[in-house]
Amino acid sequence: MAKPKQIMDAEGVNRALTRIAHEILEKNKGTAELCLVGIRTRGAFLALRLKECIKNIEKTEIPVGILDITLYRDDLTLASSQPIVHETTIPFDITDKNLVLIDDVLFTGRTIRAALDAITDFGRPGQIQLAVLIDRGHRELPIRADYVGKNIPTAEDESVKVMLSETDDQEDKVVVKKVKKDG
Repeated sequence: MAKPKQIMDAEGVNRALTRIAHEILEKNKGTAELCLVGIRTRGAFLALRLKECIKNIEKTEIPVGILDITLYRDDLTLASSQPIVHETTIPFDITDKNLVLIDDVLFTGRTIRAALDAITDFGRPGQIQLAVLIDRGHRELPIRADYVGKNIPTAEDESVKVMLSETDDQEDKVVVKKVKKDG
């Protein structure tokens, strides 16, 4: 098994998030009607970090929610016979807001499709945008990110892993590694 190749370090992750924050503010002309919703797990932590970046730039707070998409996945029965459902926390009205969905890695697009289905249970945003730290390609659905930290062309037999200090007990980084094929 080949050693994982590091694509981003902690500084690279921070730079990407700062750039994404600026791009979000530019596209939305500030923070009016802006809210962030992170897809659990790493997307939620990235959303909280983006909130802080935006606060440092604009000197204003914006609402942040956390979305669990477990029950909306189209591969739910394949993933586990007893899926673990976590709490969704969106403590604000999303109706007519410019909502930015945030996730760590955009791959096939199926996670984002599930998130779009889930978010409609909470209202009808005026606009939904997508921010991802990594876009690795290989889309199965016609989904595209509005804000991308880094595009990483990958092979189908590779895995992209975003590691954050909040969830992985180590320094922030992004690695790509070969995955073992069955058979």
